[in-house]
Amino acid sequence: MILETERLLKLRADARLERETILEHRVRDGEDPAVAYAETPEVDDFVVLALRDEMLEDRGQLAEFGLARLAAIAGGPDAEEHRRTTDRIEFELMRDIAAAVPELTVAVWRIAGKFTAR
Repeated sequence: MILETERLLKLRADARLERETILEHRVRDGEDPAVAYAETPEVDDFVVLALRDEMLEDRGQLAEFGLARLAAIAGGPDAEEHRRTTDRIEFELMRDIAAAVPELTVAVWRIAGKFTAR
């Protein structure tokens, strides 16, 4: 994956807008601004997730991955297997993103920590 500086700036601008919109919505709904700010992902987290989704889409696996994540959350008989499989796939994607875009490494590992720590 090659990510040009212009494209990274565009992704960050889009992510900043998304984050600000989420924060505004949460605060207007009466949530404590400090809590909303602390719980809303950072700008680069949104960028990493967008890149992950693009990579899955390029591989033709986005829908399959989403369904497997839902199956893992649903708690059916195969939930644990789906969780392990999607965690492994996502971890591999996170490594690829960190290697390709070193500026996103902190965000990558912040996200990866959420599914590798189980």
